Amino acid sequence: MLMRVRRCAVLFLEPREEVGFDLDSLVSGGVGLSRTQRWLALAAHLDGEVEVDAEQRELLGRLSPSVWVESDDALLPELLKAGLVIADDDSAHRERDDALRAGHWWPPAAMLHRLARWESVDSVRTMEDNEMTTAADLRRKLGPPPTHALTRSEPADRVALPRVDGNDFDAMLARRATCRNFDPDRPLPLELCARMLHRVFAAQGEMRLDDETVFLKKHTPSGGGLHPTEAYLIVQNVDGLTPGLYHYHCVDHALEPMPAPDEPLAEFARRALAGQHWFSNAPVLAVLTSRYARSFWKYRQHAKAYRALVLDAGHLSQTLYLSATELGLGAFVTSAINELDIERAFGLDPLTEGPLAISGFGRRAQQLVTTEFDPGQEVWLRTPE
Repeated sequence: MLMRVRRCAVLFLEPREEVGFDLDSLVSGGVGLSRTQRWLALAAHLDGEVEVDAEQRELLGRLSPSVWVESDDALLPELLKAGLVIADDDSAHRERDDALRAGHWWPPAAMLHRLARWESVDSVRTMEDNEMTTAADLRRKLGPPPTHALTRSEPADRVALPRVDGNDFDAMLARRATCRNFDPDRPLPLELCARMLHRVFAAQGEMRLDDETVFLKKHTPSGGGLHPTEAYLIVQNVDGLTPGLYHYHCVDHALEPMPAPDEPLAEFARRALAGQHWFSNAPVLAVLTSRYARSFWKYRQHAKAYRALVLDAGHLSQTLYLSATELGLGAFVTSAINELDIERAFGLDPLTEGPLAISGFGRRAQQLVTTEFDPGQEVWLRTPE
């Protein structure tokens, strides 16, 4: 039966070699290993990889991603079922493929974004199981790291710069450290929470061309001045706020309540953070998500657009760090997160909006339980011997 079909929008083919134990090889004097090669199709609108054979691979190469053709090739049913080929009347796969096309993704960025997402990963348990939780563990397992200070000339050829006395801002920078010890017994005052959100995420001004074309000014730079990063909050311990999930409205400086997750809030926070328990009890967790269409509206199929989104999240986290430090709060940021679990909880479509990192803030604990990197002892003073 003739079908009207085209190839999916973004498709990569990977020849993957797999190595296994081979007893026959070992007995016959070989190295005891067998090597097999598989071809895997990776599509940005699908959740998983699809193994294809040589004939399917060649058919995918012949089909156009943009021109519909009529075909009754016997290989089509399996490729249609997998979503690698799109039929004109296939509502499910075509809807996802069309959404990807409409998003103006640069194809390699779309693939990177899709494949890098985690689900239900416990990164802490993985580190513990592999004995890679401390700097000494890493050194023992991995050998020495690349040099801590890159040298590009002889010492005698360097131009020495004057050392200058620091001011209050320098002192605040010295106090900036990643907090791994939050105080679960001290609620964060609503005023402090509101000040943090206003400083970091709120619009401070706007330029309006018309009702549909508005550009915002915030305290943090953004690629193209587009500010596509949203803040979805996991509020756990703030005076006057019901614990739960919220979206921060950056123009109205208001919280928009969202449905509760399918598990207790503390468990969801820990799951979202891939098991990083030293962060998960912070009073406020801010999930930084990118609205891709906001950026890709200007930077269509642009090779640098996704990089700009990552930079945006980094800029916001630094503003959050500095604001928290100035207010006497602890803060953190991490990209080791379970994106798929977060997407489900907040109702996000990964082709249009997805999490890149989580930042959090709150009162520091009174005692250091989990090690923090504070070599200057600006946060945790050493106990006199």
